[in-house]
Amino acid sequence: MNLRPRHVRTRLTLWYVAVLGGVLALYVAGTSAFLLLHLRHQLDATLADQVEQLEPQLSFAPDGSFRITPIVRDEPDSGARQYIDIRLLEGSVLFRTELLGGAIEPQEGKDGYSQRSAQLKDGTRVRLASRRHEMGDRTVLIRLALSEEPLWRSFREMLSLMLLGVPMALAVAGLGGYALARRALKPLDKMARRAEQITADRLDDRLPVDNPDDELGYLARVFNGALTRLEASFEQLRRFTADASHELRTPLTAIRSVGEVGLQKTGEVSDYVDIIGSMLEEVSRLTRLVESLLTISRADAGHVPINRADIRLMDLVREATGLLEVLAEEKNQTLAVEGDPELVISADRLILRQAFVNIIDNAVKYSPLSATIMVFVASASGEAIVDIKDDGPGIASEHQAKIFDRFYRVDKSRSREAGGAGLGLSIVKWAVEANGGRIELLSREDQGSTFRIRLPLVKQLHHATVMA
Repeated sequence: MNLRPRHVRTRLTLWYVAVLGGVLALYVAGTSAFLLLHLRHQLDATLADQVEQLEPQLSFAPDGSFRITPIVRDEPDSGARQYIDIRLLEGSVLFRTELLGGAIEPQEGKDGYSQRSAQLKDGTRVRLASRRHEMGDRTVLIRLALSEEPLWRSFREMLSLMLLGVPMALAVAGLGGYALARRALKPLDKMARRAEQITADRLDDRLPVDNPDDELGYLARVFNGALTRLEASFEQLRRFTADASHELRTPLTAIRSVGEVGLQKTGEVSDYVDIIGSMLEEVSRLTRLVESLLTISRADAGHVPINRADIRLMDLVREATGLLEVLAEEKNQTLAVEGDPELVISADRLILRQAFVNIIDNAVKYSPLSATIMVFVASASGEAIVDIKDDGPGIASEHQAKIFDRFYRVDKSRSREAGGAGLGLSIVKWAVEANGGRIELLSREDQGSTFRIRLPLVKQLHHATVMA
């Protein structure tokens, strides 16, 4: 059986009562010990005082007989029964209370006075004092005992009173602690009920925050932050799904339309070649789109391995530029690469090259005829920097914050007619960040754009050879 309470408030109450019970137990034990010592000290003081009061009452008559002369006391009696034994040092008993008996041997302490506890023949526990007393040329030993029964009776009464109060105090504390815990955890119940109502269709709901400065308020704010991020992720997923569906539908529709037109024709072979060529163009476009979607999907899932190696950054940039020289020549454009050839970075060659290819490809597409596309490699503050500058139409400031979002297009510079699906720069951003870098956009409308990639610099060679 699981005996652990289900509710937190019950566990808090039990812990509170247990801790309070432990504290009260220590308090009762300490108070009882102090009370017992205090009562014992009072009894010892009374005993010493009565011994001093007894000494003037002792005398020897002219005939040599021993006598005790009663003296009226100024202080009331302590209530403890008194036992007396008076004898000469050689052992002759001069006076003895019957119950005290001779079983208790006299003991002398320092300066001829001692105190100790003893037990009489009838079982009575007493506090016994022994003291020498000079009477002329004779020395007697006075033993005076007081019953400890009043002491223990007072101690038991006080201990019973405290032990009776402890359960009552624990009961009151338990009820108060439970009410306090329930009140303190009430906001948590409200948050739990609200959280149960939040579904995928109600991600815009938020938990109530009664006091943002306490621990429960902090918990609510953290949970609301998680809901905000989850809502953004769901919205991004919906947008991604809608955009992907739209992008896939466009080439499929084109393929179907061209195919239907081709079936209705009964022309020459050259006509069918044109139709098949158009269909293959759409298939190629569809293939690129699927490959881009697959790359992003693997990147999100973390299934793309990053194989780092030390490579010369300039060699990698020239390699990416060389893949696009044919496209640039078709538009009579110039691809210029300049900078420090000795910079070495640690990165995945294929993934980072794809990032450079995508940016340079965009620069070629959106730059005018006979334009110059500049790629500059440099270093600053321990980072390798690659600037890719084009002479395209530029990107307005309101679009720059979203330019790396998936399927996002700027009407002038990222149209579907130019062949893009709005995934190229998303892949670029992932590729750069996967290699420990970051990408920035510097652009003004109608003044071209500069994409700046910053990568961690491993070293800068000086007349050395690096195997990439």
